[in-house]
Amino acid sequence: MAPHAIRIIGDPVLKQRASDVTRVDGAFVKLIDDMFVTMYDAPGVGLAAPQIGVQQRFFVFDYDDEPGVIINPTIVESRGEAEFTEGCLSVPGLHWEIIRPAEMHVTGFDLDGRELNLELDDFACRVFQHEIDHLDGVLLVEHLTKEQLDEARVALMDLRMNNAGPLPEPEVGSSRLRLR
Repeated sequence: MAPHAIRIIGDPVLKQRASDVTRVDGAFVKLIDDMFVTMYDAPGVGLAAPQIGVQQRFFVFDYDDEPGVIINPTIVESRGEAEFTEGCLSVPGLHWEIIRPAEMHVTGFDLDGRELNLELDDFACRVFQHEIDHLDGVLLVEHLTKEQLDEARVALMDLRMNNAGPLPEPEVGSSRLRLR
């Protein structure tokens, strides 16, 4: 069983910007280990700290058998555009075609305090953008088009009926989904 429950859309913690990590100690390393177990159990390829209720700027990831953690990540630059089917552990069972930048430069730190400078593209770029969104309090559904939003309303209602906790009603604010 996963050591942490994954927070689901409607949980207010998912809409808050996470604070920078200021201390890395044994408890932090244990939390990261537990996050990997939770992510693999879900199953997923990335898990941001806010998704388990921890309001700190870091996430774990594992794609192409390359597990890792990035602390206090920042997107320095993004380029191009790519469309990809994307889902989210906090919006379980739902997927949409989402357009995001195709490439990006990200900085951050590893567990040893070494600075990371990463040039990402393809799937890795998608994973990092998605998880950094979580650190900024942005959910996948906020990237939906008007047509996808119509579909999302029905899907979120179904999710609400099958979920123990309340989910918010989606509403349109400009071209993005806003959650109350």
